[in-house]
Amino acid sequence: MMNSPQIAPYGSWKSPITLDMVAHGTVNLLRIALDGPYTYWAEVRPGEDGRTVVVRRRVGGSPEDVTPPGFSVDSMVNEYGARSFTVADGLVYFSNGADQRVYRQLPGAAPEPITPEGEFRYGSKVFDRQLGRIICIRENHTDPDEDHPLSEIVSLDVEGLGEPQVLLADNDFHSSPSISPDGKHLAWLTWDHPNMPWDGTELWVAPLDAAGGLGEPIFVAGGVDEAVIQPEWSPAGDLCFISDRTDWANLYRWREGEVEAICPMEAEFARSNWWVGMCSYGFDSPSSLICSYSRNGHWSLARVSLDNRRMTPIDFPYWEMGHGDLQVEAGRVVLVAGSPVQPLSLLEVNLEDGEVEVLRVEYEEDLPLGYISVPETIEFPTDNDETAHAFFYAPSNQDYVAPDGEAPPMVVTCHGGPHSAASADLNLTTQYWTSRGVAVLDVNYGGSTGYGRHYRERLIGEWGVVDVEDCVNAALYVVGRGDVDGERVAISGGSAGGFTALASMAFRDVFKAGASYFGVSDLEALLSGIHKFDAHSLVGLVGPYPLYRRRYVERSPINFPEYTTCPVIFFQGLEDTIVPAIQSEEMFNTLRTNGVPTAYLAFEGEHHGFRMADTIKRCLSAEFYFYSRIFGFDPADDLDPVAIENLA
Repeated sequence: MMNSPQIAPYGSWKSPITLDMVAHGTVNLLRIALDGPYTYWAEVRPGEDGRTVVVRRRVGGSPEDVTPPGFSVDSMVNEYGARSFTVADGLVYFSNGADQRVYRQLPGAAPEPITPEGEFRYGSKVFDRQLGRIICIRENHTDPDEDHPLSEIVSLDVEGLGEPQVLLADNDFHSSPSISPDGKHLAWLTWDHPNMPWDGTELWVAPLDAAGGLGEPIFVAGGVDEAVIQPEWSPAGDLCFISDRTDWANLYRWREGEVEAICPMEAEFARSNWWVGMCSYGFDSPSSLICSYSRNGHWSLARVSLDNRRMTPIDFPYWEMGHGDLQVEAGRVVLVAGSPVQPLSLLEVNLEDGEVEVLRVEYEEDLPLGYISVPETIEFPTDNDETAHAFFYAPSNQDYVAPDGEAPPMVVTCHGGPHSAASADLNLTTQYWTSRGVAVLDVNYGGSTGYGRHYRERLIGEWGVVDVEDCVNAALYVVGRGDVDGERVAISGGSAGGFTALASMAFRDVFKAGASYFGVSDLEALLSGIHKFDAHSLVGLVGPYPLYRRRYVERSPINFPEYTTCPVIFFQGLEDTIVPAIQSEEMFNTLRTNGVPTAYLAFEGEHHGFRMADTIKRCLSAEFYFYSRIFGFDPADDLDPVAIENLA
């Protein structure tokens, strides 16, 4: 017999979702590769200090690690990473995080390097069966006179014999090499500064000669105002790709020199191309493909006929597709997907009977629905007569109710990117908050992926304005409905989301506390020493510098320290090269000098985005503890205290 819920204030509820569950019970499922009866994938393990391991599983078998301890499968192409491994006939070819060399490995054997030592990085690897080689992207960091590395398409001998052969080095960036089924043509994407890959890319094709060299390239699609993503050859030899030429990122086909739409609709068939080699469709026959697509933040799975260009939905009980990776082979599709009550999982779908098999889940723990907050998808009015989007998670814990008349505190979360998107899969970090009585509002502010190019372009020249307005209006919308306590609303974000959080606290009087995870506080400082991929990103987000220097100054919270009067806690990795620690340190020191309650936690060995279990636990517990002191609730957990400056 179930006991009646206890009456206790919001924020003080005891929850079965522990810090250990969030950190140690979690893996991050990444890239997928199919090779005959085997499925391969990469998983980031916080319990192993964030090491990335390639795992494989035979159909009907059990998972087994492929890459041994001492190796972490990470490509640092473009700093954010690229497709870090590929598989051919049981051989795995992967980039090692420590030295960025490419290794090959058979299961149970020691990895062997096939690229020379040096300042090189490799990503987006594909196997050329005609010539028995790897074709991939290489970043060449060897020229000390160059401010940025050279981007190249190269071929690698799989035995490690000889130097890599440079096939192409014409543009600032190259990505997504794809070899035709007959091995006679290579397709690839390219773009130049100041564009980012979601702004404008070009798709090219060139013949491959008998020696493996490239012939005269042919332009297929794209431009400065059209983003092309994921070129793939069909088994019939047609080149397919995704383009946002009509505002929506839709599927297209190039055949006989002409481009035609495959299945035009107001939906997004791809995410912003942050990671080189993202995949959202694959071919199950010469005349059809399997794809994922998003409408209003909800993802679906479908089959599309290439003959009549009709879409047939696939019954699939998940509506969040994780990390933009989907692979199809031999009557099965393998992808990472989740739902509000199911964590992101590696799934295999049998295309004949629709049966879904779970191969791996990001969270191993089973949670009763009584502790899970299912998000409400909301649309709310924002500035300039626009509509923006968010997911609202109300507090949920079957063991507790709040006293009559009390409204819960809330944390507004801002995703990074900024051209990324909030997702609605079961996330234990979110549930950690809601099961303790704290609401969460996850905002897809203007600029987010999934709502068409127009929505994404709301952020052009307006970073620090549109994103801030949308986060503020999202909070006011939920407060106005009476769902939360307007005097206990915090905002939290990482990287670009950290900038949005800091700017929201500095330039708006809505949030009463906040957290910055390796967030940007000084836009001008971000220009100094910025890596190549992001070197011109601020041109689109803010404006050309120094022509628009005034914008950079006026939108940087560090320049207006007197404006930030609400308490802020900062989290920073000391190995972060994207947003260096000095940004968080200066902001923290300024607030401390000004008498604002503030705290700062720095972590040795952490880069941009935390991967170690102990770091993840410490940050989550510290942020919860910080808000408990600011908002005046008593956590049920025995949390390690945080040194908060200027707190009476």
